[in-house]
Amino acid sequence: MATIEECRGALDRLAENLEGAGGELRSAAALDRSLSCHITDLDVTFVGHLRDGRIRDVMTVHGTPERRAEIGLEMSGDDLLALVDGKIHFARAWASGRVKVQASLRDVLRLRSIL
Repeated sequence: MATIEECRGALDRLAENLEGAGGELRSAAALDRSLSCHITDLDVTFVGHLRDGRIRDVMTVHGTPERRAEIGLEMSGDDLLALVDGKIHFARAWASGRVKVQASLRDVLRLRSIL
């Protein structure tokens, strides 16, 4: 089981990947949305803001935050690590229920190219 620190590190790597992205990936990451990622097996949620291709102001909240983010992800810590490391594909993980997404359809389609 992944730790909180490993999950935070995975989000940091995702943020670095987004920052250095170019082309279509850069335009997909150019959303301006509040973002949350609930890690089910640790019962923590990372909340932040996706803006200009960067994930900013990330904080760790125990449980589920009261305020819902515009893009909400929910998965196990191990699945977060596997997604960021490219070991599992976002669309397959989403279709199988390993990753749950609460977002507009347009944002979900953009997330596919980011993750």
